[in-house]
Amino acid sequence: FEDYFLKRELLMGIFEMGFEKPSPIQEEAIPVALAGRDILARAKNGTGKTGAYVIPILEKVDLSINTASALILVPTRELALQTAQVCKKLGRHIEGLEVMVTTGGTSLKDDIMRFYQPVHVLVATPGRVLDFSDKGVCKLDKCKILIMDEADKLLSPEFTIVVEQIIRNHMPPDRQISLFSATFPVAVKGFRDRWQRKPHEINLMDELTLKGITQFYAF
Repeated sequence: FEDYFLKRELLMGIFEMGFEKPSPIQEEAIPVALAGRDILARAKNGTGKTGAYVIPILEKVDLSINTASALILVPTRELALQTAQVCKKLGRHIEGLEVMVTTGGTSLKDDIMRFYQPVHVLVATPGRVLDFSDKGVCKLDKCKILIMDEADKLLSPEFTIVVEQIIRNHMPPDRQISLFSATFPVAVKGFRDRWQRKPHEINLMDELTLKGITQFYAF
């Protein structure tokens, strides 16, 4: 991780989480993300995928502005809470860093109040972000990084329109969009062609067994 010239506070968080060296997805994605390129990555859960996009976000986050520098879209509340936890742990030594979660099912009033305070990294489900952005509560005009985790689910028919409205109506034109997904249905390819700029493609799905896990077949 030292090879990426990350800030010291971030490295402290990385080592405290017990990450010793980058996993294959981190090795491929981190330098590309730090260089500002769009990414289209195929990787399973359990491969260090969250770290692969959270580490570059925490390195590049702009703490001088009080609105989100990065938006992480996920399909479910559980995944949002889990992802925010990783952000907070990795960024625990970055002074002043504020991570916020907003998903359907949480109190609207509490979330609206929360937006009056600084938010640097926003982890959310699409409908909630669009709702708050349309109301002018959530400001994404300086949000230059968009991560879509489990992109295959986020680009199902119900979500695609919402995701594209967030990008089209609320994000700046010079944004970096990265998709992480275990499968690449047609929807993902269509989205890539419409919204990404020459994305760097990473495919780690040839290895079906996760490292460190032994699988047995009982007949």
